[in-house]
Amino acid sequence: MSGRRALAFRSRHERDEPEINFIPLIDLLLVILIFLMVTTTYTKFTALGVELPSASTSETTARAAEIVVMVSADNRYMIDGPTPTVIPREGLAREIARAASALQQPTLVIHADAGASHQSVVSVLEAARESGVARVTFAARSAATAGKP
Repeated sequence: MSGRRALAFRSRHERDEPEINFIPLIDLLLVILIFLMVTTTYTKFTALGVELPSASTSETTARAAEIVVMVSADNRYMIDGPTPTVIPREGLAREIARAASALQQPTLVIHADAGASHQSVVSVLEAARESGVARVTFAARSAATAGKP
């Protein structure tokens, strides 16, 4: 009979509940996260499409206190006047100051070509600061002529 009791104890033996160890799982997820962060390329900023602004207002009258600076696609500068000539970057501030000396509270209007570099436009802004012209604006194509060259 003693043999039967031993078998009875073994059949009633409770099983241990399995434990899940989360530390290796967290380590694995951390490695995957680091891998994804390192291998991700940030092409979002290089693929931004930039559209130049266009204005939908009617024709405005010419303002007498304007100095118009044009920036071409090949980054050349020209001040509109009786004899427009190409101005080197070094002489831009001097020419803006000369044109502004004859006007009261002049406004600098920048006509930048769509192909002009941002640095060339920033150079015009810097020249305006150096020459003491505080009011600066940018010209935009009207909605009617936005599709025309």
